[in-house]
Amino acid sequence: MPSVRSRVEVGPSEARFYDVFMNVISLGYYPCLIGRVVDKMDIQPGQSILDLGSGTGRNDCFIARKIGCNGNILGLDISKEMISLSKKRCRSYPNVKFGEQRVEIPLTYEEEFDRILASFVLHGFEDAQKIGIVSNAYRALKPGGVFCILDYNEFDLDRLWFPLRWAFIHGECELASEFLKLDLKGMLSSQEFASFEEEFFLRGHLRLLKAAK
Repeated sequence: MPSVRSRVEVGPSEARFYDVFMNVISLGYYPCLIGRVVDKMDIQPGQSILDLGSGTGRNDCFIARKIGCNGNILGLDISKEMISLSKKRCRSYPNVKFGEQRVEIPLTYEEEFDRILASFVLHGFEDAQKIGIVSNAYRALKPGGVFCILDYNEFDLDRLWFPLRWAFIHGECELASEFLKLDLKGMLSSQEFASFEEEFFLRGHLRLLKAAK
């Protein structure tokens, strides 16, 4: 069940305006950010990609251009509204599928995917639930596959530019503030991930952390 401190489950109105919110909070940088992140994921034509917490499907449209017609993408989200939006957005890509599924409970996938993406997902879960997501990713990856986590980096919230600090405090959940202090690499290592690589964005406030199986 979701934590009362989380906001990972969104209603119809929040889903409808999610992309607008992300554009505003990033000062219009969000679409460019996703494009750069997908470039850094080293996705190859024909690969299989799992998107945990796929949201409105914006990430998956970028990824679809990388995998070509012989690859496939599965996006999982717990919001019916998000699933509906993502299906509409990616309707021109027949190899992109979406399913309504909680991502913190045990999943059935075993060594099926080359890359797994969790974009602004982990910070919305309690630590025990984060470990469940990480464990799911490890099992679902093929040997040598890579778990790609785009989320907040470790930083001092009090030193953040005031408009962004206000947006973070009022737009994010309590768990997001705790995530800024989380030893994410340590958590991933505890689930047998290794060979970490990092890419930083927005003056180091966002991080793409890649961990290999």
